[in-house]
Amino acid sequence: MRRLRAVLAVLLCLAPVCALATETWMTVMLDGRKVGKLKIDREAGQDKVTTSQVLDFRLTRIKTPLAMRTELRSIESSGGKPLAFYAKSSMSSQENLVQGEVRDDGAFQVANTVGGESRVNLLIWPTGAALVEGQRLNMVRKGFRPGTTYQTRNFDPVKQQVATVDIVVVGDEAVDLPQGRETLHHLRQTLAGNSSQYVDIWVNDNGDVRRGIAPLLGFRMEMAACDATCANAPDQDVDLLRAAMVDAPRPMANLRLAPVRYLISVRGNHPNPFIETDEQHVHELGDDLFQVDVGFAVPRSDEPGPSQEDTAPNPWVQSDSPIVLALAKRIVGDASSDLQRMRRLRSYMSDYITEKGLDVGYASALETINTRRGDCTEHAVLLTALARSLGIPARVVTGIVYVDRFGGASRVFIPHAWTQAWLGNRWVSFDSAQRRFDSTHIALGTGSGDPWRFFRSMSVLGSIRMERATPASALMDMPAPAGDGGGVVSGGGKGAAGAN
Repeated sequence: MRRLRAVLAVLLCLAPVCALATETWMTVMLDGRKVGKLKIDREAGQDKVTTSQVLDFRLTRIKTPLAMRTELRSIESSGGKPLAFYAKSSMSSQENLVQGEVRDDGAFQVANTVGGESRVNLLIWPTGAALVEGQRLNMVRKGFRPGTTYQTRNFDPVKQQVATVDIVVVGDEAVDLPQGRETLHHLRQTLAGNSSQYVDIWVNDNGDVRRGIAPLLGFRMEMAACDATCANAPDQDVDLLRAAMVDAPRPMANLRLAPVRYLISVRGNHPNPFIETDEQHVHELGDDLFQVDVGFAVPRSDEPGPSQEDTAPNPWVQSDSPIVLALAKRIVGDASSDLQRMRRLRSYMSDYITEKGLDVGYASALETINTRRGDCTEHAVLLTALARSLGIPARVVTGIVYVDRFGGASRVFIPHAWTQAWLGNRWVSFDSAQRRFDSTHIALGTGSGDPWRFFRSMSVLGSIRMERATPASALMDMPAPAGDGGGVVSGGGKGAAGAN
């Protein structure tokens, strides 16, 4: 799965690293196969501590290699007070930069550069939030007595967000590492309110992380301390995208334009991973079973209207760019309604991205305008930016969609992204990558268009099984609603598939 950089961000965010050593190497593995390396440098002066982390990661998406690099640097006082942070990542043909530095008044001036476009804003440091050294000091202060529990607030420089983390000290264990056995303290760190996102770490008395394990799409992802030779050994190919596919219970091509009821089982500790939208309704049946109805008519929308996030530009969705606005105006021409504008935008975007492939990690709207390269996420991010530039609230949906064949697999649901626009009084889906929205789209989450939301929504893949898919015409308790021209029905009898 191409969003693995976000997974490693969770590890780096949840696990403070390297207290006293000047240099630490770690190997990164998926189910025991080496896929990357992490180098950590720590320089402690008299009044400040600088921690640098460089992560190199390589994966394969249907025989297409994708190499990613993330560089993080934090500067803190010897007592753990944040002074500056820096993050550089490559998820496409261009690098993405974040640079933050504290001002005299205590606020941070933060510069974000995505796809060559820079934005500067002020950040009021979140109360109690800590960078790497502050996290380590807090861990040592709390101690390693088994059963100890506490909570921390860890700042992620890449997203400029705080992760509230619940920590439990499990106990002391003898751990086999590549260079030998060490006795370490075992801690489990869980994102507060989301028990499915956790990291098990093993640290020494100084709070140096020597091993970390987290689940990823059915894989066991592990980072283990070793020497430079071990960390720099050749990587092995792991096709994460294939592992994220979900087998369909039946051929779905003939069901695309009819409402469909899905019965889906979810293994493991995953609270309801499916979201309610104006086009999708979810019922938890117990015993890890969920009923997901897509395309059935509802009398009115129960979804909240647009938030400020659904209308505002951000470093990935640059809807305030003159280039984005000029393209949007040219596409919609004399369209007289938002629905007509969205239809024209969707139709144009379906042919605009001419180089379709899996070698683009995650590109911003402006970068996609310039390169015309990408896959479903580039479609969704750019379409969302074009809509917002015209004053139409829009958001990016992440989920799965059915395809007859993909990467040598047949009849599978694959990770996917599309756009929802607020039209009148409800959210309506538009999919420029697939050319239309239909009942084989199952939504897992919505977001503003930044890449980090994808991982949060996609974490359940590898744990779900499609048990049954039943068209509305075969259901005794819910007759198929009448639409206005065929297609998936989305509230009030409006055909969503026909609408976009």
